[in-house]
Amino acid sequence: MTGVAVTGLGMITPAGHTASDTWRTVCEGRGLARPDPELAGLDIDISCRVDDFDATRVLGRPLARRLDRFAHLALVAAREAVEDAGLEPGLRSLAPRVGVVLGVGSNSLATYAREFGRLARGDAALVSPLALTRSVPSMAAAEVALDLKATGPNFTASSACASGATAIGIAAALLDSGACDIVLAGGAESGRSRMTATCFASLRALSRRTAEPRRASRPFDADRDGLVLSEGAAVLVLERLDHARRRGASVRSLLRGHATGCDAHHPVAPHPDGQGAEHVLRTAIAAARLTPRDVRHVNAHGTGTRAGDAAEARALLRVFAGAVPPVTAAKGVLGHALGAGGAIEAALTVLTLEHQLVPPTANHDLQEAGQRLDIVTGRPRPGPLHSAVCNSFGFGGQNAVLVFTTP
Repeated sequence: MTGVAVTGLGMITPAGHTASDTWRTVCEGRGLARPDPELAGLDIDISCRVDDFDATRVLGRPLARRLDRFAHLALVAAREAVEDAGLEPGLRSLAPRVGVVLGVGSNSLATYAREFGRLARGDAALVSPLALTRSVPSMAAAEVALDLKATGPNFTASSACASGATAIGIAAALLDSGACDIVLAGGAESGRSRMTATCFASLRALSRRTAEPRRASRPFDADRDGLVLSEGAAVLVLERLDHARRRGASVRSLLRGHATGCDAHHPVAPHPDGQGAEHVLRTAIAAARLTPRDVRHVNAHGTGTRAGDAAEARALLRVFAGAVPPVTAAKGVLGHALGAGGAIEAALTVLTLEHQLVPPTANHDLQEAGQRLDIVTGRPRPGPLHSAVCNSFGFGGQNAVLVFTTP
């Protein structure tokens, strides 16, 4: 793979409503989790949420009403990405060659919980006719296409918490194949519904540090006890490099390699030695025509779960022969946005290379023996940085790795 140009970024996260605001807050290295009114009354009632976002004001009442929150977030991120790339919102003559591929981890459970409640009360007639279309994952990509008039290939990738990264890899393949000139790729999800929180709690996957929520998400820390649910969206404008050059676009980064694979080990738990993650890491780095020694930074999946972080650390130590380049894990600040997480972290990886700074990992105090990585903490660490990998792993042993370089 010679490289796909990243010509635009859009983000909306608990750290900010734009890519630049998110970057600034992530570089401060402080956790954003706190009590969530949506989860009030549950044993674990904390999350990282996008504050001060009024979908009606931003999108208009008809669109805000028709869509669930994950699609609201997708539209905001996509609009920013298109503007950042210097593309007109209508796309005009480009439209048939513009695809949209977004990652969403699951159906929007907020809608289902509300509508099922009406059914349980015998109020079937009150179930909204919009309940289905606003909740299915495919609508994130469809609504972005409707909004921007993109008429090329359009679909949603769903591979649990690797969905956003998987979508970006698929988008790169569409560009390499010649099917598209431009693809809007990324992910969107809101994991803050009561149903989602209840299900993750029943899996014992959530941090129980509700008395000090800002310290709850602790990637790779010896005292970690689970993840913190979050929400957000990120969209990258990916473009054939020759096409970007012809229209005079600014190239922010190159996506040089990507790979996906499956542990085929367990429905929920990763392979304890990270064998699947190791294979996908090696494959993605080779696809970028690099060696592990060439990689200067790792944006880790790092959820803060006991098993997940241990497996990822073991995989990294083997791939990099014990000399792992500087590692950051954004979920210490942002929490886990599930299917959107990989896209958000891909966008942060692009910004890391652009700013030549590795953001710090929040709440990381002590590593476990035998799993020691070069975790960046406290403050951003300067480069030089010319290449980076971005890891995403999910339920079912879904693994996806992206490799970015400077232009």
